[in-house]
Amino acid sequence: MSTAAAARVSGATHAPAARIAGLDALRGIAIVAMAIYHFCFDLRYFGVTRADFEHDPFWLAARSAILSSFLLIAGISMVLARRGVRSDARWVRHAAVIAGAALLVSAASYVMFPRSYIWFGVLHAIAVSLVVARPLADRPLAAVAAGAVVIAAGIVFSHPAFDNRALGWIGFMTHKPVTEDYVPLFPWTGVLLLGIAAGHWLVRERFAPLAPLGRVPAALRFLGRHSLVVYLAHQPLLIGLLWLALRTA
Repeated sequence: MSTAAAARVSGATHAPAARIAGLDALRGIAIVAMAIYHFCFDLRYFGVTRADFEHDPFWLAARSAILSSFLLIAGISMVLARRGVRSDARWVRHAAVIAGAALLVSAASYVMFPRSYIWFGVLHAIAVSLVVARPLADRPLAAVAAGAVVIAAGIVFSHPAFDNRALGWIGFMTHKPVTEDYVPLFPWTGVLLLGIAAGHWLVRERFAPLAPLGRVPAALRFLGRHSLVVYLAHQPLLIGLLWLALRTA
């Protein structure tokens, strides 16, 4: 093979994976659902409503569905990243950005909720799960099996030894800790592992199941492309606007 031909093959192998419009749309829908959930939560915070987010089956199911969507998409995105630039440095930067955003969320929530700040929420779970799940990124069957075990263990097993922050991030706590968001590795890493399997299935299907989502409004796809920025910005914006609206009402 000539040097030029080898360069072309190498370029094709290491070229960044093209964006999937349907996946961006799916991520955008998840972002909107999350913003609606948080808006309703903020209404309770300001005393406008009395919704029971901790016990009402509707709100518990809504939270689980939104969390599951983000973790599934994170798993799917891992597979797409492996099809693109196979660079350890690029992957480390991606995980580090999410980890940094998680620390920012912890700091901001501590300012607002010092007694119930977020010490292990969804971004923390995604950052750690990306590291834990990486060895299975190219093994969809193993990812499904491991995901099922992690989810089952996280649901059925608990022990008082995990009722503290030192171990509680793993899962297995006997009660929900006092925090505004709690997303332990067991069972939630299992959902990301299922996302890896879903990603391989979508690749085999040439993303056809997501094709209809590619026709949703461009605004949703835009939100999906910039989901981390939207995640970090939406709550301060919502809280600020609600505070201003209630102050001037």
